[in-house]
Amino acid sequence: MSRELGSTPGNAGHRGAAREDASRGGAPHEAGPPSPRVRVGAEVLVEDLAGRLQGRRVALLTNGAAIDGQARWVAERVVEAGARLVALFGPEHGLRGEAQAGVKVGDTRDPRWGVPVHSLYGATHRPTPEALKDVELFLCDLPDGGSRYWTFIATASEALEACGEQGIPFLLLDRPNPVGGVEVEGNVLDPAFRSLVGYHPMPIRHGLTLGEILSWRAAAGLGRGALEVVPVQGWRRTWRWRETGLPWASPSPNVPSPETLLLYPGTCLVEGTNLSEGRGTAHSFRWIGAPWIDPDRLAQELNGRGLPGVRFRPVFFEPTFSKHAGHLCAGVEPHVLDPEAFRPVRTGLHLLDALRRQRPEAFAWVGGERPFIDLLAGGEALRHHVEEGRDPDALADAWESQAAAFRRDAEPFLLYADAGRDGGGSRAGGAGEEEGP
Repeated sequence: MSRELGSTPGNAGHRGAAREDASRGGAPHEAGPPSPRVRVGAEVLVEDLAGRLQGRRVALLTNGAAIDGQARWVAERVVEAGARLVALFGPEHGLRGEAQAGVKVGDTRDPRWGVPVHSLYGATHRPTPEALKDVELFLCDLPDGGSRYWTFIATASEALEACGEQGIPFLLLDRPNPVGGVEVEGNVLDPAFRSLVGYHPMPIRHGLTLGEILSWRAAAGLGRGALEVVPVQGWRRTWRWRETGLPWASPSPNVPSPETLLLYPGTCLVEGTNLSEGRGTAHSFRWIGAPWIDPDRLAQELNGRGLPGVRFRPVFFEPTFSKHAGHLCAGVEPHVLDPEAFRPVRTGLHLLDALRRQRPEAFAWVGGERPFIDLLAGGEALRHHVEEGRDPDALADAWESQAAAFRRDAEPFLLYADAGRDGGGSRAGGAGEEEGP
């Protein structure tokens, strides 16, 4: 059982000087917007607070998936609102989301506005003083994935710290957590394993928005008081992406749908092994396997473990790039039949255990002296647990106390109400360059 973030009053102003349906094959659900309509932070800024932008020299950290309720890119909206755009900054995958995971991106110049585009996933991960020299106001609008592995969290944090050092106000334009803001699952990262895929001491599935994460860390000194959050309006913590009524845009070439993100806290752990997590197919983080796997046996094993809300089916696939490119792989695809009951981290621990048990002599970790799985898992405990063949539920259960403690620590920084579904009562709590999706 995962821990849940408790209820908090909604916030219509600033804080910090601030449906989806079950994944039945990943088919989109056509649903009208809830009432009131959800407005992302960028819409609130340009529609209600445009005076903050007009005539000011503005820099923007974003990517192509940062769109509003009308599928318009935040950069367009900011310029139309009167900002003088002087620089753009891009995270992993580049400003337009075109680069594959882990591929370093270089600086360039934007052809539309003629301003420099500074990559924060190349020679540097932090804006330099030179890149910030003409900036009066720094805007950050990055879609979050709801998992600690998401490198945009590190990128936004580094940018906030750089702005704090230069005395530049930093406006975080918040967005909904696409997998919901209630469930919290997994261990809290050991700071000794800090990396781009695990930047802050929080659980794997953290249950926060990016604005809440930065508000929490700003209270500990991140950004030296530069942070201000423009909250989302109309979002409830219990809503996953499909319930917001907002259009979906892929923040990564490997995340084609919000349903993928619900699996991601668990299936991303396969990245730390020599098995394929589906990269090089149209089903990254959904198709898991390798050339040596017996898919029927694996599906039967996992389905026999009684994991809540999910069923596994056998699959065959041939990646066009990444691990096992050009080779026929066999494995499983997890189908989330009940998103409320599904626990992705617990499921991921069972997946690793079952993969290793089937062919222990073929199973291996990747990453050399410091295995990549340790960076993803935020410590060595998961790796040792799997290697020793111990019960995955025992580790998942042990992590619950960490998730509960994090929930208590994060409570003062929650910006959004935790109303029950359909307006009911609130729910009770119970290897080289690091790459994201």
